Amino acid sequence: MSLVAGSNERFIWGFKLKPVTTEQSLTLAPLFSYPSHQSAILSAAAAGPIAASGSSDDTIHLYDLPSAASLGSLYQHTASVTALSFFTPASLSFPRNLISADAEGYVCIFDADPFVHLKTVRAHKKRINDLAVHPSGKLALSVGRDDCLAMLNLVRGRRSFYCRLGKEASLVRYGLDAEKFFMATEEKVGVHETEDAKLVTELQCPNRVLCAAPGENGLLFTGGEDKNITAWDTKTGKVAYCIEDAHKSRVKGIVVLTKSNGGVDDPYLLASASSDGVVRVWDVRNSMKEEKANPLAEASTNARLTCLAGSSIKSFKRTRATSQEDQTAALKNPKRKSHSTSGEES
Repeated sequence: MSLVAGSNERFIWGFKLKPVTTEQSLTLAPLFSYPSHQSAILSAAAAGPIAASGSSDDTIHLYDLPSAASLGSLYQHTASVTALSFFTPASLSFPRNLISADAEGYVCIFDADPFVHLKTVRAHKKRINDLAVHPSGKLALSVGRDDCLAMLNLVRGRRSFYCRLGKEASLVRYGLDAEKFFMATEEKVGVHETEDAKLVTELQCPNRVLCAAPGENGLLFTGGEDKNITAWDTKTGKVAYCIEDAHKSRVKGIVVLTKSNGGVDDPYLLASASSDGVVRVWDVRNSMKEEKANPLAEASTNARLTCLAGSSIKSFKRTRATSQEDQTAALKNPKRKSHSTSGEES
């Protein structure tokens, strides 16, 4: 399991979860840490051997996790990159597409092998807060500061649905089975049917929700200003269990290593990052049994962390043979392009 954390101080942090040879325990071994951007990192994503970070410097930076090397940057955005998401087909562990969103309401679609810009879509009138890609890779949902929810057709590269929510949603996620999706507005998380967006139930959190990640068996893990990591049963709307005081400060990122993202050997691991700079890894089985759960491993970055992403990189397959050198060559001499109208390539 590899983790990538971004910070306000422009630094990207990479960690590898490794067993300690002398003991039956785990440690977060550092992979890399350096200022990969010119300003604060706002978003991160990881899939297979690839990770990406988005910044308020309007760029996306790419990383090769097995070699802990930089793959270069993407320059299609002209505003802060606020959200990132990879699409990986179920039969592969190397991503096929990278989807990114920015503070001007645009979404960019990239081919991930190699990284080539395909399309730019105007999804919102204001800043996009978050986006989520459907497991099929054909659709994506986004929420923004225009208090709206948008659905994007990733096959045709255009917006197919747009509706006003009445409140600003800060976060959107699909469940692992894609039958439901989740939207967070302040302290509430709405559970919706994917087919018709019908509200099934609401999860009432004690404080503002800042991050969330779906788990197995209909669970949703949330973290935020209450400093806890809460596992919700989305079928009943009740708390399944909670890691209380998981961090000393706000929880800014959660990664659940599930069977669907390649972690077959370690399906019970959860990682979290806090704004105080600490990254921790938990075994959720211990959290269900113990009153006070202890992390399996932790690392301190001494930075104000803003986001967290994770990936299992034990093995991966590609649809086309593309080496790291090919990826790097494709990113050289990038051309910045101006945005056009919705549904048109920029």
